[in-house]
Amino acid sequence: MTPTTKSTMGGSSSARHVATRRRPARSKGALWLAVWVLSLAESTADCRVRVAGTASHVPGQEVVLGFYGDHVLPRFINWACGMKVARPLRTRVCEGLHGQVVELGFGSGLNIPFYPDNVTSVAAIEPADLGWRLAAKRLAASAVPVERTGLDGQSLPLPDASCDTALSTWTLCTIPDVETALLEVRRVLKPGGTLHFVEHGLAPDKHVQRWQHRLEPLQKRIFGGCHLSRRIVDLLTDAGFTIREVDVFYEQGAPKTLGADSLGVAVSLGLTRFDGHPRSGAEPRRGCPSWR
Repeated sequence: MTPTTKSTMGGSSSARHVATRRRPARSKGALWLAVWVLSLAESTADCRVRVAGTASHVPGQEVVLGFYGDHVLPRFINWACGMKVARPLRTRVCEGLHGQVVELGFGSGLNIPFYPDNVTSVAAIEPADLGWRLAAKRLAASAVPVERTGLDGQSLPLPDASCDTALSTWTLCTIPDVETALLEVRRVLKPGGTLHFVEHGLAPDKHVQRWQHRLEPLQKRIFGGCHLSRRIVDLLTDAGFTIREVDVFYEQGAPKTLGADSLGVAVSLGLTRFDGHPRSGAEPRRGCPSWR
């Protein structure tokens, strides 16, 4: 299967390129700057997640975050990722979702209004209690039943081959063991199931990459472990997904270091080997709230 690849970056490639001219969204650039400044002031706070024990919302799991990660970061995520400029991307990434969906990094439910009609239910994976509370109004208005099923994308409390499709929006950047998380997604997807994703990662331009590598240590500290330099398509293919389509572009109005996005669909043909792969229901690992 040959993936359909689009790019708004320019440069030479055998893939199909689509060039578009867009007006800059200064408001979002200003928002990102405000988030950075405020987060720098909070950078000495401890953002950690411990998954163990028992919590009433998800049996057998408990999340303990530092003050910044528990009370500040989820509000930033809800604010920054709720911008109008992200809505067309959410519309695109949710196209084709159907049946039982597992959503990594559910956050405050910003994708709820974009679920297609043929989605029957959503298993939400979300570590932050505040993020779930911020989703209350969207959950109440949703025509699709959504259940907070788990806290950690690295250990999904779902049976093998139980989901038709999966969704991840600006989440893979923060999962500590992202390779394990992607194997978990493959495990719970039915053979031929699809992962619909929009993620920021390593930019295609060398000069932007240099700044990403310089800023990444600070970015990880103040944004809950968020990486700037992950190669999204490579991570998916290394985990055994087949890329059906992908569009690579700089997000409108965002700094290029933060807004080098990949949006597409990856197909899982089903796991054939489980060597070194965690069992279903294995003890979750550490992680922090993700950008959504």
